[in-house]
Amino acid sequence: MKDLKVKVCGMKLAANIAAVAALRPNYLGFIFYDQSPRFISDVSAELIKYIPAEIKTVGVFVDEDIETVKKKVNQYQLKAVQLHGKEAPEYCRELKTDFNNLEVIKAFGVDEDFDFALLNAYVDSVDYFLFDTKTKAHGGSGKTFDWKILAGYSLHKPYFLSGGIDLEHTEAIAKINDPRLYALDVNSRFEIKPGVKDVDKINEFIEATKI
Repeated sequence: MKDLKVKVCGMKLAANIAAVAALRPNYLGFIFYDQSPRFISDVSAELIKYIPAEIKTVGVFVDEDIETVKKKVNQYQLKAVQLHGKEAPEYCRELKTDFNNLEVIKAFGVDEDFDFALLNAYVDSVDYFLFDTKTKAHGGSGKTFDWKILAGYSLHKPYFLSGGIDLEHTEAIAKINDPRLYALDVNSRFEIKPGVKDVDKINEFIEATKI
């Protein structure tokens, strides 16, 4: 598992953000979707500017006006955006065109009926896919999906694995033999309450991915 990146998503409070950043995960995610219990306000997001440069800050959006997304990218010098809505390939491509070094991650909720053919149109417009458990709440459910479904994924684009990942899953993740698996996205299973992460548990998970 040592080659896998770790993204901690749903950061919200200043002291907790600083404590998790000190663990040096590869990505820290900030949810700019106001229907989420992990929504971060503009004032709180000021701390994003002080996160170590090697950590990639990710803005998470759901069907947001693209000009608002661009404003957030500039305002907080975001290094990636994660799109959880029905954003079209053209929307993704515009962000890649306007920001040379911005990583674009397109999220999809996956269940047994998911049509992987939908991804074909996005291949040239995004850097990564993210596969999450399908819910009405656009993620953060704390529930895993059956990873065997990913056998239907035939493209070469690397992906983030998300959806209810917990410490108990490290052994199963280590057995995944898929070079396209790029990163693990953790959130609600590592929380004390929405938006507040258990720093010790995250540290244990990050260490486990180095084995």
